[in-house]
Amino acid sequence: MSNQAKGIIYTLITILMWGVLAIALKIANKVIDSPTIVWFRFSLAFLGMLIWMAIMNPRGLKILYKPSWLMVISSLALSWNYIGFMLGVQYTSPSNAQVAIQAGPVLLAVFGIIFFREKISRVQAFGFLLAVLGFWIFYKQHISFVAGQEGQYTKGMIITLSGAVAWAIYAALQKKLILDYSVGTLNVFIFGLPVLLYLPFVNFASLTHLSFGYWALLVFLGANTLISYGCLSLALKYLEAGKVSILLVLNPIITIFLMGALTAMQVTWIDGEHFSALSVAGALIALTGAILVVRKKRKKDKDYTDRF
Repeated sequence: MSNQAKGIIYTLITILMWGVLAIALKIANKVIDSPTIVWFRFSLAFLGMLIWMAIMNPRGLKILYKPSWLMVISSLALSWNYIGFMLGVQYTSPSNAQVAIQAGPVLLAVFGIIFFREKISRVQAFGFLLAVLGFWIFYKQHISFVAGQEGQYTKGMIITLSGAVAWAIYAALQKKLILDYSVGTLNVFIFGLPVLLYLPFVNFASLTHLSFGYWALLVFLGANTLISYGCLSLALKYLEAGKVSILLVLNPIITIFLMGALTAMQVTWIDGEHFSALSVAGALIALTGAILVVRKKRKKDKDYTDRF
């Protein structure tokens, strides 16, 4: 199997994990509060990385008590990204949160221009305007379906966008940190700090009454972080970062398709979503714009991929 094929496969696994994530979060949120879900996700991911590092690179665990300040900020940013996305799913819907969180890659490109002095092409500038237009169309269409809950919906979208900003900060810092640390060393600390941060907000009582199905769902949510980020690292090893980024931006399509199917089936274990032709068009315009923004020249892709 060629390296490109391996990269595509690992990227597709990541897309699938992230595509079903919002739906799984929405289902879990029916009986478990948001901070507890986020804490559990980080805890399981940290435990997995801790075991991995203890076996493969025990010296790397020194980072747990001697991190750089950039690593601390990166971890804080990712911790807010998780709760921001979780609350976005709680207050709106899986599809809405998935589309809104794609502002993260767009903002990362903006950060690259501001802080890393990267040049912006006309295509990227057009993509940015297209993304803003698409997000606006999508927002205006969906808010028309939530009569009486406009405030909650807007609150959810704002929180999700704040999570997208946090992810862009996290990703921008990764560009610097990856030059000095391995992916495993970075992740064991970045996953570990939020475990402590969210501990005071965990409702352990809610976990004692969970059915086997909800426990399985929680384990999946925790494993989702390890699987998706692990496959993402491998994808970047075998495939140019630009191609991986473009494919990842498409993961909301999976969420929208699945939510459309579940709504049509009228299932009772998750609230259905309303999609109009214009809202779908807005989502596609936003994603197309995001793809144009994250699109990089091949040389730059190769330079970035080599860091992994």
